[in-house]
Amino acid sequence: MGRLTGGDPSLLRRINSAVVLHALRAAGASGTATGGGPDDGGGCAGSASLTDLTRVTGLSRPTVEGVIDGLADSGLVVEVPAEEGGVRRQGRPARRFRFRAEAGHLLGIEIGAHRVAAILSDLDGNVLGSIVREVSEKASADERLERLRTTVADLLRRAGVARFSLRAVGVASPGVVEADGTVHLCTALPGWTGLPLGERLRRSFRCPVLVENDANTAAVAEHWKGAAAGSDDVVFVLAGLSPGAGSLIGGRLHRGFGGAAGEIGALHLLGQEAAPEEVLSTTGEPLNPLDEAQVAHVFSLARDGDARARAAVDRFVRRLVHDTAALVLALDPEVVVVGGWAAGLDGVLAPLRDELARYCLRPPQVTLSLLGEAAVTTGALRLALDHVEQELFAVDSTVTTRRASH
Repeated sequence: MGRLTGGDPSLLRRINSAVVLHALRAAGASGTATGGGPDDGGGCAGSASLTDLTRVTGLSRPTVEGVIDGLADSGLVVEVPAEEGGVRRQGRPARRFRFRAEAGHLLGIEIGAHRVAAILSDLDGNVLGSIVREVSEKASADERLERLRTTVADLLRRAGVARFSLRAVGVASPGVVEADGTVHLCTALPGWTGLPLGERLRRSFRCPVLVENDANTAAVAEHWKGAAAGSDDVVFVLAGLSPGAGSLIGGRLHRGFGGAAGEIGALHLLGQEAAPEEVLSTTGEPLNPLDEAQVAHVFSLARDGDARARAAVDRFVRRLVHDTAALVLALDPEVVVVGGWAAGLDGVLAPLRDELARYCLRPPQVTLSLLGEAAVTTGALRLALDHVEQELFAVDSTVTTRRASH
């Protein structure tokens, strides 16, 4: 694809390229042609004429033409045929162009205890396919990564997409993830603590790989196209055996100094309260093994009226509520989204709303995830899309970087 901004190394050229490309992409996102001038006899949906681009960007026509040529050479822009009837009143048909979302592809990946999942999109984030494969919770790191490799290969083959067309890959993993993609700490996956996950995957994909905590990516997803769309201060609670949370402040993901923001599953240690395997026990002995199958059995017994199981579930819900309340009091979000496999528990939302109402000056809206199991992979895809958009359109950061180096 060449340089994403068209290949010209000059700052002015890159700025102009970003402005024109943004206008073309916006025309494609709207699904309609940008309104033409009086001499443009109509237009193709999702495209824009040189006259359109000159008007929208404020650039001169020769400048726009030069930028379009560079973007076409890079593969990001293509000229489209004029519509029938889309002819100037005098002279030749107006030339029209569109952003080539198919010029590259993005991948969102989830690595979990029991499954690996992937979702594929074009450069506009339009989903082209998805896949889920089971994996043993006892699988080693190498086995889990090999399972991921074959799963992704299968997805790309089904979609008819070559691996070299991937422009960025977002990856969601359990645990505390450092900025370089190393897993600092993870108790959910064997051999995962200390794993240089980002480095391993970059060797496989040979494109930018962005690794993030799974609750963080789910928060990003709900903000993008889920229950928190339209809200910039968000807490997402990934309710599981040891709950985690992701948060957005002012629309930006909050990772904390070391990537450990939102690790609410460790809050019980502050008061030396019961561990999760004790909270969910129905016998007085710690639940062993502490896995989703065992816990699902406890939930099933509770639904059937078993008194001890009901007490265990009540303890679990209280713990989840208190952990979430602590984070909400610290961040004061507008929306709290509850997701993860435990989100289907009857009675999770009501006690959470009641608890927050007791302590918060203005209790947040509390709702269940709209994306369900797709939240984590969708958020990982959004990370990849953000990275590509930064390359394509982030003129301000380009200027800031250039100024800082002088």
